[in-house]
Amino acid sequence: MKIGELAHAAGTQSETIRYYERAGLLPEADRTEANYRVYHPSHIQRLAFIRHCRSLDMTLDEIQTLLQFKDAPEENCEQVNALLDEHIGHVATRINELKILQKDLKALREQCTSDRIASECGILNRLEEVAKHPQEQGIDRNHLVHVHGVHQRMTGTKARSSTPTK
Repeated sequence: MKIGELAHAAGTQSETIRYYERAGLLPEADRTEANYRVYHPSHIQRLAFIRHCRSLDMTLDEIQTLLQFKDAPEENCEQVNALLDEHIGHVATRINELKILQKDLKALREQCTSDRIASECGILNRLEEVAKHPQEQGIDRNHLVHVHGVHQRMTGTKARSSTPTK
């Protein structure tokens, strides 16, 4: 099958497949005389494995390690167990960070309890105040990071809809 067929069968995009090939997670496909990639059912299975690991929020390095053991079925899996234990620890840390984030967001939400004009919005004013003087608010700039992948992009909001479209 060609890359588009593999992408469709695996529910992913062709560029993702190419990226996994460049990263060494997927073996390079055979090529036709016209230089088209030709994939086999083993590519679908391996891609499904990779995608499942990604759904568990594993890094590409973690997945690479797991694939090395998958490709060497006679090896002892002690390192696989250790890798998963470490990943579970990372997830626990993220859960704690997300709980703190939720608490902070709820406290921020309490800053504005009624409809106001934007210049009087307690949320916007608090965000600006903290941005200007985080140390005075007891906030460490090292903790001002965004957790990716936890929400969808907002569309169709009033602020966005006021911009002209081409």
